[in-house]
Amino acid sequence: QVQLAESGGGLVPAGDSLRLSCAASGLTFSNYVMAWFRQAPGKEREFVAGISRGGASTLYADSVKGRFTISRDNAKNTQYLQMNSLKPEDTAVYYCAGDRTAVVVFIRPEKYDYWGQGTQVTVSS
Repeated sequence: QVQLAESGGGLVPAGDSLRLSCAASGLTFSNYVMAWFRQAPGKEREFVAGISRGGASTLYADSVKGRFTISRDNAKNTQYLQMNSLKPEDTAVYYCAGDRTAVVVFIRPEKYDYWGQGTQVTVSS
């Protein structure tokens, strides 16, 4: 049974940092393209960042480029999202997602096979 479990969310003031983690189990983690999405109230789920199987290739949404860094540790079956210089508009539920068939990062959520339950990130102004 595949499970993706996010952690690390919280309430922080604008300008602060958070590090999200996504622990995977029940799959061969290194075979999966991984990504982070987020969904704010009343909005569609949107792509934040993605990383290739080996970690050499990454892709970011324009809104987070230069502030967020995605990484993965295949030995620990875990991916991370380091979020710096947080803004109130970053407030959302953040989801971890895995794609078992892709060789590149896709930004469309329907491409991803497995999802975590999400972790809330709230940035106060």
